[in-house]
Amino acid sequence: MDKSDQADPSKIVQHLLNNDPFSQWIGVEIEDVKEGFCKVSCTVRDEMLNGFEVTHGGILFSLADTALAFSAATYGRVALALDNSISFTKKSTTGSRLIASSKCINLTHKTGVFECKITNSSDELLAIMKATVYRSSEEFLL
Repeated sequence: MDKSDQADPSKIVQHLLNNDPFSQWIGVEIEDVKEGFCKVSCTVRDEMLNGFEVTHGGILFSLADTALAFSAATYGRVALALDNSISFTKKSTTGSRLIASSKCINLTHKTGVFECKITNSSDELLAIMKATVYRSSEEFLL
């Protein structure tokens, strides 16, 4: 498949979101998409808090994982996470707008390494994730 036949990154990401009930539940919105990059956001709701009344780490991880999946898919092939590591740097609470930006930092035929930063609406870093994906030979044909 040559470059002109590849599915459009924005169409791929919209297709993934349309078929992702969990990302819909957390309220993921697509902010920006380019090949190898995706920015998504959501707003923290009460049911996303932990016992300390701060955003549950699983919500931040899930938003980062969604951004990762979407950015990895922009190349037109199915990509699945092999490894993810996240560090939390600042808390958030109900009403906080979370913004996750994932970008490719290394791409090979079979793997990709991505960095995902989660910030709030004041551009303060809340978490950073590094992830490796396996790139299958299955292509998106949208």
